[in-house]
Amino acid sequence: MELRQLEYFVAVAEEQNFTRAAERVHISQSGVSAQIRRLERELGAELFDRSARSVTLTVAGKAALEHARAALAAVEAVGQAVGEVTHLIRGRLTVGMVIGCTLTPLFDALAAFHEAHPGVQITLLEDSSDRLVEGVRSGAVDLALIGAATATPDGLEALTIISERLVAAVPAGHPLAKRRRVTLRDVIAYPIVCMPPGTGLRAVFDRACAAQGLQPAIALQASAADAIADLAARGLGVAVLSNSMAGSYRDRLAVRTVDDVETPALLALIWKSAHHPSVRELLVHSRRAFTESDPNQP
Repeated sequence: MELRQLEYFVAVAEEQNFTRAAERVHISQSGVSAQIRRLERELGAELFDRSARSVTLTVAGKAALEHARAALAAVEAVGQAVGEVTHLIRGRLTVGMVIGCTLTPLFDALAAFHEAHPGVQITLLEDSSDRLVEGVRSGAVDLALIGAATATPDGLEALTIISERLVAAVPAGHPLAKRRRVTLRDVIAYPIVCMPPGTGLRAVFDRACAAQGLQPAIALQASAADAIADLAARGLGVAVLSNSMAGSYRDRLAVRTVDDVETPALLALIWKSAHHPSVRELLVHSRRAFTESDPNQP
């Protein structure tokens, strides 16, 4: 039994005419008739009643029709699945990452994706969170890791990776280091070293200050947590970071949670549509990589 025989069988059953069926499948009427006869011999039963001007199904033909349609549908589904994989193999994927943020699980996800789909050309670019959001909205960026002050930017899908409180980090001899608790007003009493505008961390900090009517003195700005920590360690200002960012510097900086800023700073993967096969596949690898790096991730 061959798939083309099932295709011809379904065509004749639906057209109720060998001539129209032959036109539909683009072969001669004799070719259709010969393949149907061969199929009937293999099955050991006649599928059509040819005694009238209109070709009708026999009892055996009626029993076979839905199974033939299902078989052809299954073959079409296989073709679609292979087509998606082929698209991935030949595709391109542009991934954005907020400046100064190095997350090993993201690189693990990219490596796993590349191993599974080595033909995909991956472009990785760094930019501010605001510009990455616009890049995803415009379609210039397929998926991006951003810092954010809200869970999901308007019009996009998002997967929150990290949700953390703001902290202040200062050298051991700094007055804030002697306090167990600090407030935002305590922090902005000193020069601030923080991320630049356009980053999620800065958005959380600026909104918190605006909500309390405070005007911080931004002494220095840097896009990398290492630079912010180094500047704070040299006494040039109070570093404003997230808890995980500050964790690497606890050997030289005292870290205090800003008690009255409850809005978390977020790191999130954002995308416009998961219908694109490459985006969908990278999301699968990303969820796995971030979950494995943190068992508490959902």
